[in-house]
Amino acid sequence: MVRLFLACLALVATDAPPFDPVTGYRIAHYRATVPQPPPGVPRVDAAGVVRMLKKGITLVDVYPAEGGVRDAATGRWRLAAAHATIPGSAWFPEAGRGALDPAIERWFLDGVAALARAKPDRPVVLFCLADCWMSWNASLRLKRAGVRRVHWFPEGTDGWRDLGRPLVPAVPYESDP
Repeated sequence: MVRLFLACLALVATDAPPFDPVTGYRIAHYRATVPQPPPGVPRVDAAGVVRMLKKGITLVDVYPAEGGVRDAATGRWRLAAAHATIPGSAWFPEAGRGALDPAIERWFLDGVAALARAKPDRPVVLFCLADCWMSWNASLRLKRAGVRRVHWFPEGTDGWRDLGRPLVPAVPYESDP
């Protein structure tokens, strides 16, 4: 038990950089102030999302599946905790991490591409929580993958709730068979 405690303490004590020096994605300490939008991705606030909804958008939530696991064989998630999201959103748990499992990255990129193809004129708006780098990472990842009209909503579900807007139970995105 003491060894485990000392190992954990050693991990905490190291000053591992929070960003990957090659990709630029945030890879640690995701809950922190995010000062700028990702390069080439416009920021939109909660009131802007409400306005955009009237014209039509694709909402993408990248909140992590706390304690959840994705079955590699089926692609289905076993969730340890419930998550609430903005109505009409597609939830891609774990897709905002800086270093992604290749299967989750493929599922995310293919899923968002399918959503964008289904409604090609709609902007794709990514979010998580306020002060969370996961939506920043995911926005940049989509921009780099060539998804058009990517927007970043940094206030996420917190900003949505602060406007008095409802949140609904979320289920992870499943592609059509």
